[in-house]
Amino acid sequence: MPHFIIEYSANLDTRIDIPKLLQAIHVAAIETGVFPLKGTRTRAERRELYVIADGHPDNGFIHVIARIGHGRSTAVRQQAGEAIYDAVCEFMRAYFEQNPLAISFEMQEIDADTSFKFNNLPDWIAAREAQ
Repeated sequence: MPHFIIEYSANLDTRIDIPKLLQAIHVAAIETGVFPLKGTRTRAERRELYVIADGHPDNGFIHVIARIGHGRSTAVRQQAGEAIYDAVCEFMRAYFEQNPLAISFEMQEIDADTSFKFNNLPDWIAAREAQ
């Protein structure tokens, strides 16, 4: 049930391929072996209003928030977080070397007692795999 939410500055839209960034994060998360394919969701939120550092309009940011289910050890969370963060940095490396950019990542555990879900995605995925 992990949710990967990528916030990014609007000035990156014409400079990087946001759908490919989402795919890179999604694949990296699945490849950790920590998160189930059937529950992983990755999405982006373009931020129109922002001020970064000295306010120069070329400054950009990418902030990845991982919201995950409760119960994994700190070591497992760190290993998964580092793998996903590394995938973001690698994807952005060429851009980063030529442009002002801040990349950040944080992982948050969701309280199971106050998290509610209604989900038929596993059934649909299983049906597609059977075809």
